[in-house]
Amino acid sequence: MQLQILEVRSLGELDGAFAAMTRDRAGAVLIEASSMLAANRARIADLAAKSRLPTIGWFGEMVDAGILMSYSPSLSEQYRRAAYFVDRILRGAKPADLPVEQPTTFDFVINLKTARAIGLTIPPSVLLQANRVVE
Repeated sequence: MQLQILEVRSLGELDGAFAAMTRDRAGAVLIEASSMLAANRARIADLAAKSRLPTIGWFGEMVDAGILMSYSPSLSEQYRRAAYFVDRILRGAKPADLPVEQPTTFDFVINLKTARAIGLTIPPSVLLQANRVVE
C-alpha cells in the first residue's frame, strides 16, 4: 500500500484533489478531521461517488452525507464525559487535578447506499460490527 497525502485547504481545491486521486488510481480516501472538510462533506461524497472511491471520514454525519464509512470516538460519550468534568469543576475540583482521558467508546457507521453506488459489497461480518448502517 502506498500512501499519498493531498492537502485541501479550500473548497476550490477539492476538484483538483479528486482529479489527482483518480489520475493516480487511488484505492481509497481517508478524510482527516477539518472543519472545512466537515462543512463540505456532501461535496466530498459527490466527488468520491463520481470517482468511485471508497471514503472513510471521522464522524457519522459524514456517512449521512454519502461518505462510505466512519470510525471515530463516540461524540455522545465525549459530551457525557465533558459534562462530568464541568460538574466536577463547578463543585470545586481544580482542573489540573482531573485526569486526562482517552476515548473508550467508538462509533462505526457504514453507508450501504454509497457502497452499492460504487460497486462495493460490504461483508455481513463487517456490517454486524457497525453501530449504525445507513441504507
